[in-house]
Amino acid sequence: MFGSLLRNSGPRLSLGSALASRILTRTSIARPSLFSRWSSPARAKNVQVSRGLFTGTTLRQAAATIKKQPAKNLLNSSKSVGYWLVGTSGLVFGIVVLGGLTRLTESGLSITEWKPVTGTLPPMNEQEWLEEFAKYRESPEFQQLNSHIDLDEFKFIFFMEWVHRLWGRAIGLVFVLPAVYFAAARKTSPRVNRRIFSLSLLLGLQGFIGWWMVKSGLDKEQLKERNSKPTVSQYRLTTHLGTAFLLYMGMLWTGIEILKEAKWIKNPAKALGVFAKLDNPAVTPLRRSALGLLALTFVTAMTGGLVAGLDAGLIYNTFPHMGDDWIPSKRELLDPNFARKDDDSDLLWRNMLENPTTVQLNHRIFATITFFSVFGMHMWCNRMKHVLPKNAIKSMHSMMGVATLQVALGIFTLLYLVPVSLGSLHQAGAIALLTNALVFASQLRKPRVPMRILVGGLSTKANSNAGSKILTEASRLAK
Repeated sequence: MFGSLLRNSGPRLSLGSALASRILTRTSIARPSLFSRWSSPARAKNVQVSRGLFTGTTLRQAAATIKKQPAKNLLNSSKSVGYWLVGTSGLVFGIVVLGGLTRLTESGLSITEWKPVTGTLPPMNEQEWLEEFAKYRESPEFQQLNSHIDLDEFKFIFFMEWVHRLWGRAIGLVFVLPAVYFAAARKTSPRVNRRIFSLSLLLGLQGFIGWWMVKSGLDKEQLKERNSKPTVSQYRLTTHLGTAFLLYMGMLWTGIEILKEAKWIKNPAKALGVFAKLDNPAVTPLRRSALGLLALTFVTAMTGGLVAGLDAGLIYNTFPHMGDDWIPSKRELLDPNFARKDDDSDLLWRNMLENPTTVQLNHRIFATITFFSVFGMHMWCNRMKHVLPKNAIKSMHSMMGVATLQVALGIFTLLYLVPVSLGSLHQAGAIALLTNALVFASQLRKPRVPMRILVGGLSTKANSNAGSKILTEASRLAK
């Protein structure tokens, strides 16, 4: 089996086969009991770990040990799984942008029912269109805001929301059906299967959250309780947006990890060089900061969701001032009218989340912090470029550019009273910046211990084969 592994070092290798390649140096092993996780002490003592080099006796002992063990689960997944996950994350990127367009064109409340199956088809004739229009005329949005629109105008906002929902259904099919196939064909490791299962649950939950959000803008009682015009709750809108972002991040992170490990397996000698850079203690603070920057970017996007939910971008359309001052007055930021309890104990948090003025200020603050955090990280990486992988440095340069563009889009979106084109580009910029932050963090992540073992074994075998070829050629020439 060991010989077969080394001859067929493709992207899908089993954990049982990986055991034959235990070549970790002492600095690569987190604790002495590492090998006990895979084999008994009696078997582990047959495998000798030296400075990354195998003797012929060690190789024979490892091969004999593997033959006695049952087949193990896959260590890594097929490269095609990685491409599928990255491609599906692109569909999620698209639906986030489309959702922003739906919001900006005020189309989200045009379909007043949730029909996961029968709602796949739009109205097919004039009678069905009239029936849908009649349902919409009963909604608070039509009665209070859109009583002037005719059937043709209704068709436009209906199609915007219908395409949004259809896209969501398409993502479900594109994700779930291939997931079942890959699992049945043993193209995914148990580790990846667990992630895909969790993402499938999150995808299903996202559909329910979407309707839960729309329902908040159709329910007259909820609108009365919020003292709001017919619009969805900013809390539910932000929850819907946040779930979409988490789904996108989960798909993209897993897909990138699979493709990265496949690349390491294809070129183990080069991978060992990358491992050495990632193991440098100087990279550890930067690695942790990259995860913090990813979290900060996510939170900033969520504050933008609150701005969208409250239409807070339609006030204080100046920059960098808010009106005549840098920030509005305390009385405006902590307006007592937003408190619902007699003792005003909810004054602070309700203004932070429900007062459009305060919400816009919060988003400005978070956006500014994010920009300068990216700038600081960019300068830090430039000073450490001699110890960082080249792809991480390129990602950081890209992130700096996207962050600068995103700030410019945010300012112009505000100055021009949130036109549909700029508003949509600004939302796309948010997820593009999040993508950059995620890619950068993933590129600084240390390789998994089993992957270190596998890549080290493949590198040793490659070196051994190269040495054998040299000796063979020298012997032939000597004759």
